[in-house]
Amino acid sequence: MNYLNEQKILELDEIARQLRIDSIKMIYKRQAGHPGGSLSAAEIISVLFFHKLRLDPANPKWEDRDRFFLSKGHASAVLYAAMARRGFFPEEDLYNWGKLDCHLQGHPDRVKTPGIEMSAGPLGHGLAVGAGNAMAARKNKKGYSTIVLMGDGEMQAGIVWEAANVAAKYHLSNLTAILDYNDVQLDGPIHEIMPLEPLADRWKAFNWHVIEINGHNTRQVVEALDLAEEVHSQPTIIIAHTTKGKGVSFMENDYRWHGAVPKPDQYEQALAELSKEKV
Repeated sequence: MNYLNEQKILELDEIARQLRIDSIKMIYKRQAGHPGGSLSAAEIISVLFFHKLRLDPANPKWEDRDRFFLSKGHASAVLYAAMARRGFFPEEDLYNWGKLDCHLQGHPDRVKTPGIEMSAGPLGHGLAVGAGNAMAARKNKKGYSTIVLMGDGEMQAGIVWEAANVAAKYHLSNLTAILDYNDVQLDGPIHEIMPLEPLADRWKAFNWHVIEINGHNTRQVVEALDLAEEVHSQPTIIIAHTTKGKGVSFMENDYRWHGAVPKPDQYEQALAELSKEKV
C-alpha cells in the first residue's frame, strides 16, 4: 500500500472542495442538474482523478489507461469539473454544459466528450458495462483497472445484481465498484423506500471483497483503493458512507436537493459555506 503524506491528503481535500464549488456554479448557471449526488461524491472523484487513475488527458483513448465508469450519470457535474481541472477540456466549457452545441451533456456522452468511457442515463448499467470491460482486459492481457462509481438508489435495480454475479463467477479482481452510499434517492430516504441493509453481507454473499469507509475521509478512500489492488481472486466493492449534499447545510440529507437548482440567495449561501468548508 502506498502511503500518502498529509500534504497530499490536504491537496486532495482542497480539490474536492473546489469540485463542489464548480458543481454548484455549473448547476446554477445551467438552471438544471443534480447537486446532492454531485456533492456527496467529491472526495471519491478527487482521489480517482488526481491520484489513482492512470489517464492521459492529451490522449484520452490511450490503450493502457484505467477505465472509469460513472454509473450514477446524473452526477455529471462533479465528473465534468474534475475532468476540466485534470485537463481533458478547457474549464470555460463547464459553463456551456447542457447546451445543444456543447460536448458536455446532462448525462455523460462517450461520443461527444473526450475521456468519457460510457454514456450514462439508465441507472444500474454501469456495473454490467464495467464487468464486461474487465473481462475484455483479461482476455486481451491488459493490466489496466476498471472502476465503477454507483449510487445507492441503483442498488434497487436487478441488473446490478446480475452484474455482481457475473463478476464474481469470473473472479474479476481487476474490477472495483465504489458505492456512494448517501442513503437518499430522488423522492426520499433509501432506508424507507427500499432498504438495502444488510448491504455488506449481501455483497459478501455474492462473493465480493467488501471494504467499508467514510467516503468523505480522503485517506480512507485512497487506502481502500490501494487495498482493492491487493485482492487477486474476486472483485471488490468499496461501500463509501457519504452525505447527500455534503458541504451545503440546507442540502445535506434532503432528498429535495437530488435534482433541484438553488435560488439566488441559496446559491450565494452555498458558495459562502463551501468557501470555508473544512472536510
